[in-house]
Amino acid sequence: MLRRDRLLAAVTLIGGVGLLLALPFALKAGTEFFLPLTAALVIAIALVPVLEWIERRRVPSSIAALLCVTGFLAAANVALAAIIVPAVAFFRLLPERIGRIQMNLKPILELYQSLEKYIDRTAMKFAAGSAQSVARAAQTQQPPPSSLVDLIASSAPSVFVHIFFGILVVYFFLAGWTRLRRETITSRASFSGAMATARVIQDVVDDTSAYLGTITVINFSLGVFLAGCLWAMGMPYPAMWGGIVALLNYVPYFGPIVAAVLLALGGTMVFTDLWVALMPAAIMVASHLLEANVITPLIVGHRLTINPIMILISLSFWGWVWGTAGALLAVPILIIAQTVVAAAGKPDIAGFLFEHGTLEQRRRGGGGR
Repeated sequence: MLRRDRLLAAVTLIGGVGLLLALPFALKAGTEFFLPLTAALVIAIALVPVLEWIERRRVPSSIAALLCVTGFLAAANVALAAIIVPAVAFFRLLPERIGRIQMNLKPILELYQSLEKYIDRTAMKFAAGSAQSVARAAQTQQPPPSSLVDLIASSAPSVFVHIFFGILVVYFFLAGWTRLRRETITSRASFSGAMATARVIQDVVDDTSAYLGTITVINFSLGVFLAGCLWAMGMPYPAMWGGIVALLNYVPYFGPIVAAVLLALGGTMVFTDLWVALMPAAIMVASHLLEANVITPLIVGHRLTINPIMILISLSFWGWVWGTAGALLAVPILIIAQTVVAAAGKPDIAGFLFEHGTLEQRRRGGGGR
């Protein structure tokens, strides 16, 4: 009997390892389903404190959920209008500003003569091709989306389905949150189990909403500060650049680098002096270093501190699975996983399967049946 129990445990362990190895490929293949579902659940968990605050005012759950979803969509619409619309108009000028960018970069490129010749040839080809593309697109050019509704209407039908699916998941999750939490806790067989479940649920909600809320405020403040600096410098569309920096700052390490590169590109498109052109990127880097090393650790504290190695692994994994959207979701998913493990305890899988498992206990208690 003991051999059979150990064989079953070994088969279970092998099957679990196989399932774990296959899970990333299943998530990648099922992106159209898993990505909007995961994003919606993360957003819904972050909105739970707002939902509970509204419900304490004796507002029905369905109405409170609708208010939360409406508020989130309004904020997303404002962010889209502040970033996408001016960004499309600004970067349409890129083919026309190739010459200015080359002139700004000439002191650097002179140090690398061979690289300069290659860039010149590539830029000429790009400019010629871009000029033809602009001329062709001028006849059939459509205005950029000015709102979330315009973006959905101009996107593929599948994108509309995904967004609509995500909105429904957020709404129904919030509308049934109070009942779902109560049933999950009361369904436990023991009082200690119910308390442990309640603690895990509350910790996940508190940590996820606290992290996303705090980081959102910090990123928004960083974007406003940068937009003010760029406005003082005379940089076009300062609100757009502030929004881009705030959005990319959700992606640790890689996001600020991309933001600095974009600001450097934008500066070389606008200003004629190289040092002035690189000033927006320099301001962004200095502001990010201050935010990442002083402000965020001081505000977030040690409770939500994450090992940088774990952040890099999470970014690499979810970025590989779901691309840019996965990179944006990487840290919130890591926060949820870390909170669950910290609240529920690390499972002793090996002990459960091979020493202290249910099969072993039944065999002993059942008199060797």
